[in-house]
Amino acid sequence: MVSPGTVPQAPSGIRRIVAASLIGTTIEWYDFFLYGTAAALVFNKLFFPTADPLTGTLIAFLTYAIGFLARPLGGVVFGHFGDKVGRKKLLVLSLLMMGGATFAMGLLPTHATIGIGAPVLLTLLRLIQGFALGGEWGGAVLIVSEHGGDEHRGFWASWPQSGAPGGNLLATGVLALLASVQSDAAFLAWGWRIPFLLSGVLVAVGLWIRLSVSESPVFLAARAKADAAAARGAAERAPVVQVFRRDWRQVLIAIGTRFGENISYYVLTSFLLVYVTAHLGLPKTTALNAVLIGSAVHFVTIPAWGALSDRIGRRPVTLIGSGGMALWAFAFFALLDSKSFPVIAAAVTVGLLLHGAMYGPQAAFISEMFDTEVRYSGASMGSQLASIVAGALAPIIAVELLADYGSSVPVSIYLCAAAVVTTLTVAFAKETRGRDLARTVNDTSAPGASGRPGRKAPQTQRAA
Repeated sequence: MVSPGTVPQAPSGIRRIVAASLIGTTIEWYDFFLYGTAAALVFNKLFFPTADPLTGTLIAFLTYAIGFLARPLGGVVFGHFGDKVGRKKLLVLSLLMMGGATFAMGLLPTHATIGIGAPVLLTLLRLIQGFALGGEWGGAVLIVSEHGGDEHRGFWASWPQSGAPGGNLLATGVLALLASVQSDAAFLAWGWRIPFLLSGVLVAVGLWIRLSVSESPVFLAARAKADAAAARGAAERAPVVQVFRRDWRQVLIAIGTRFGENISYYVLTSFLLVYVTAHLGLPKTTALNAVLIGSAVHFVTIPAWGALSDRIGRRPVTLIGSGGMALWAFAFFALLDSKSFPVIAAAVTVGLLLHGAMYGPQAAFISEMFDTEVRYSGASMGSQLASIVAGALAPIIAVELLADYGSSVPVSIYLCAAAVVTTLTVAFAKETRGRDLARTVNDTSAPGASGRPGRKAPQTQRAA
């Protein structure tokens, strides 16, 4: 028996919710990753031309990082209104903002045309992208987590996570196709604009699907309770204030959980493009096709890791990924140095499989840490603050280490250290599997949902 707030949707209902979240997140990550891929291959030449190719790439990645800096602000704003007015409205807004910014990038004049104005406009649009994505992740995973039941939450909530490799697969695939059928001169002249302009079509499809889903029943129940309390004269604090006052430990746990996952993903995908092309001197199609293969496997295996977390817990599955990544960090670059495409593709694929073990359970794990009235704010803040200290800096640090030392060993040490941070964080965190999201932290034994010791499990909830 479950509490009324968490009665699971019928299979057809939850599949529709999952499809809407997955398609929307895929489109938004397509937009976001398109910039990262273009920064490594195009923007360094067209918007940040320098005599040294690595320096131009480093500057391009600095603007790439700026998008991450806007994500926590997006998390605060979208989280506040998402906890006040609902998940669905904010998801529609984030998709419109992201798609509009990406489409506009495809129309931008380059440095050769308007000089310094080109990188300034590009950076401004990147800020809008980051702001929108900061609000996207929390809403997409929460609307699925709150529609599904407790027993299979890890599986259902992991599908929006597949939007990240899905978007990367789509962005890399479009760029790889264009690079293979066009000359380098044509690709640099106009071909790179096509994937950005394509975003307009994708956003229209995503909006049509997202507008068809219903609001989270868990949120509606919590909102009705809050409105009733307000009618009695009870003061209601802003969700973000409550998060930092009461749930700051969970925010830190979320940051630590995402730290190694975030860094490893951007090293395995964005920095890989620089390493293979600039350091190893291989064609860009080698790197792009390796990421394509790895992302395809990544896409289909993330839900499998999420389902496994429903059986054995969020923590054990995450530890498989973080512990494995700490070791793979050294094998990864040694395999890349072989300059053999099959070996490079295998190295990327194994790395992304290990990443998936961290990423798959993450949506349910972080969602289960917070109460409904602050869940959008708490989940968004924890995940997006991690993006600043981890994902935003990962390509920059990796490029700088490669430029300074001329070797991949320092990058391997950096990647290993990041994975160890996540391993230690999760090892000392509490398990959250099976928590009833309709209950407050104080009413459930969901161990560690609040960072406090769990209490005896009520009969309406399966003990973790």
